[in-house]
Amino acid sequence: MPKLTITAKVQVKTAPADAELLIATMDAYRRACSYVSEYIYKTHNLGRKSLNDALYYTLRAKFALKSQMAQSVLKTVVARYKTILTNQKEWIKPEFKAPQIDLVWNRVYSLNKDIFSVNTLAGRVKLGYYPFGMEHYFNTDVYTFGTAKLVWKHETFYLHIPVTFEVPECADEDICNVVGVDR
Repeated sequence: MPKLTITAKVQVKTAPADAELLIATMDAYRRACSYVSEYIYKTHNLGRKSLNDALYYTLRAKFALKSQMAQSVLKTVVARYKTILTNQKEWIKPEFKAPQIDLVWNRVYSLNKDIFSVNTLAGRVKLGYYPFGMEHYFNTDVYTFGTAKLVWKHETFYLHIPVTFEVPECADEDICNVVGVDR
């Protein structure tokens, strides 16, 4: 069966102290991405292993990132460069300005009923979230989660979670209209 991935977007509930921890973690992640971006721009090195060898311990020490977050920084920046090179065909240094962080499922974040658990620079925090309209996607027997993105917009935290599930095959005679195709 073919698989389909959608993005479930949920609002995260935070107390002021938790919000400060999340913002500090997102800021460290953003600054680490900018640091790695500068390194890649100077060296034109997109090899994950060689970048890991050169930058991993610096990311841990300089930005106080946890192990998985340091790996996510490398992955995020390399992916951004590859996208730019594919689309623009030239070396353009991406800038990381938005407060956001990539979270690896069951390592940096998890969801349990109505609790969102996430690692921060100061340890793990457990927060509530509003799952309205998305509840059915949280059945982990049918749906699988991917690397989520925690964003901060309009003074509110949102978690964007890629959710993958199987869909039944579609026969040609079942298709009446094609509106458009996203690539």
